[in-house]
Amino acid sequence: MSSLERSEVEPRPATSPPQTALEPVPPWALNVARWLDDFVRIPGTRIGIGLDALIGFVFPGLGDALTGIGSAALLWLALRSGVPRVVLLRMIMNIGIDVLVGAVPVVGDLFDVGWKANRKNLELIERHRREEGKSSALADYLIVGLGIALLLLAVLLPLLLAAWFVRALGRHAG
Repeated sequence: MSSLERSEVEPRPATSPPQTALEPVPPWALNVARWLDDFVRIPGTRIGIGLDALIGFVFPGLGDALTGIGSAALLWLALRSGVPRVVLLRMIMNIGIDVLVGAVPVVGDLFDVGWKANRKNLELIERHRREEGKSSALADYLIVGLGIALLLLAVLLPLLLAAWFVRALGRHAG
């Protein structure tokens, strides 16, 4: 019996494994996000303040470095979970924004109260686990593309301004 005849007679095996229950995010990851971003609630509000903002306020610069360990742990979880590269880039951008703006004394700590990079990154991991097998959201690509464009602008703009300034000085001196 040829393979073509056999395929018509025998049922085809399932091409995808049966759906299983979603593996929950590990409790330690939930705790990292909660401790770093929402550790203490402001009474009468839904606003939480985490160790990221509190330690950063007391120890400027050092707080962001210490809480960056927790952010790196969530990134490691995303890598182990098979999160797509574009989502990993989005997570790295969240961490980068948190670290850069958070390093500014007082203003950065106020920013940390609202930004909550670890909460955002945990939500990205959870979304990937719910939608495993689906392609990444268009929003991920747009945000990463915008981030890369802004990074390039941040690097190129000072260089272009410096070249313009040197050229202007050369014309003025000559």
